[in-house]
Amino acid sequence: MNDLFRSQRLVYRAYESPEDDNFSWQIAQDIESAVNSNPRLPKPPDKKEIEESRKAYSGKSLLGVIICIAPASAGSVSPEGGTSTEIPIPIGRIALDAGFISQVAFARHRSSKIGLEILAKYQNKGYGSEAIRWILDWGFRIAGLHRIGIGCFSWNDGARRLYERLGFVPEGRQREALWHDGGWHDIIEFSMLEDEWKALK
Repeated sequence: MNDLFRSQRLVYRAYESPEDDNFSWQIAQDIESAVNSNPRLPKPPDKKEIEESRKAYSGKSLLGVIICIAPASAGSVSPEGGTSTEIPIPIGRIALDAGFISQVAFARHRSSKIGLEILAKYQNKGYGSEAIRWILDWGFRIAGLHRIGIGCFSWNDGARRLYERLGFVPEGRQREALWHDGGWHDIIEFSMLEDEWKALK
């Protein structure tokens, strides 16, 4: 349990305000990442929107954490190519939606959904898959969930391939539910059940 909030290369920590306000701005202004994870109309964020987003990840989630690259041993090379530091580098955030779980009448269903955002410059380095595996472990083993969902947009083929590779099962599509870059696109839904997760261990 000592390493509960660590994985191979990453550490996961709570939001610290106001220390993390600058990181919240970075996430909100990273349009490439935002359009792949959020169906909201792309526009310059204001303080209210950023605060609402922060609250959704931290206060209104079953679990909401900042994803950080763990400090490496002294003298090693950082992911950016320079000398590593002892300070974790925030690169994204991941959450399990409280959803039904926050309502006593629905808590018995033990179902949640993953939300994930990683800054564009840290994508395609395996951090997303590592963070998803970590939160699946926390959700099933620690929180006692039975089902965990995740979704992507049909223009984000990399996310679809990743979720299937991690063992998520496609459940269906909301056809032409989103307008993006001049055309209509689907929302693709996936899930994993606790027995399916155990079989992957």
